[in-house]
Amino acid sequence: MATGPQRYPGASLSSWYQDDYGGDLMEVNVVVLHTTEGTSLPDYGGGASAPNLTAVPDFSGKRLRWYQHFDIDRSSRALVNLAGGVQTNTLNVVQVELTGTCDPDTHAKWTKSGYAHIFWPEAPGWALRDLADFLAWAHAQHGVPLTGPTAWKAYPSSYGATTTRMTGAQWNAFKGICGHQHVPENTHGDPGAIDFDQLIALAKGISYTPEEDPDVAFTDAQAKQLAAIATSVDKLVSTQKVAPWQYKGTGVTLDAYGYLRGTNADLKSLASKVEGLGKVTLDDAQLAALADKVAAAPAFADAIAEKVAAKLADRLAD
Repeated sequence: MATGPQRYPGASLSSWYQDDYGGDLMEVNVVVLHTTEGTSLPDYGGGASAPNLTAVPDFSGKRLRWYQHFDIDRSSRALVNLAGGVQTNTLNVVQVELTGTCDPDTHAKWTKSGYAHIFWPEAPGWALRDLADFLAWAHAQHGVPLTGPTAWKAYPSSYGATTTRMTGAQWNAFKGICGHQHVPENTHGDPGAIDFDQLIALAKGISYTPEEDPDVAFTDAQAKQLAAIATSVDKLVSTQKVAPWQYKGTGVTLDAYGYLRGTNADLKSLASKVEGLGKVTLDDAQLAALADKVAAAPAFADAIAEKVAAKLADRLAD
């Protein structure tokens, strides 16, 4: 069990709860979507009711910012699990909380009050796109089928014992993507009438390819030098204690050290890859070609630009 990558790329580990609530090892084949019914990252009672991940909208950047609380193949805690029935949290489920609401009354109240939020049944295209990107990743890396129930009831008719809620037998046999409203032993109706058809169409249209090593290698001396750099930065990250700071306009306090833990994991992965490279000598042309590859790699560019510039330089400057 627990095969494939356990951290969603780019997700912050600043609200990590697995150390406090270990959870059960699983082999994920289901994604359950929730809505937080709030406008910021919840504290989930210190993790007692946390999902695996939370997606928080960044309205200025028109993107979702991801926070991971448990490994992908580790059970989280956002579902009710009654005694004597089926398993819910531990039945191969990765759970995602979408910050916002599915309640039209709450949506109207927040709109009147001027609160920036997502009403998920009418989610903007960029939010559906980023959620679809996660679903495409879960499909590519963990085999979660890009299928699900045909009926997604609007809230509040989705609350309680409804025709869309699965029986225990249906739940045990289910693989794919569903909502809290579909899970047995639960009464919640989130995420309401989300545009599931559009979400799946977007996910199927994303050509996700796991990151591969460049098709060039380094000499022993070059590999050792890069590994030493990664190790040095890893040591620096693991020993720095940085005071919490607050994201602009969100009221959400995050721990910079928690973010650096994610960077730490990336650096360990880099060190491992560098040490595994073969023995060749790179001339100037080969080095230039490698530089072009790195410059053209969106994942690498995003990691450097977003993680270092946008988060450390901007947020810590505050």
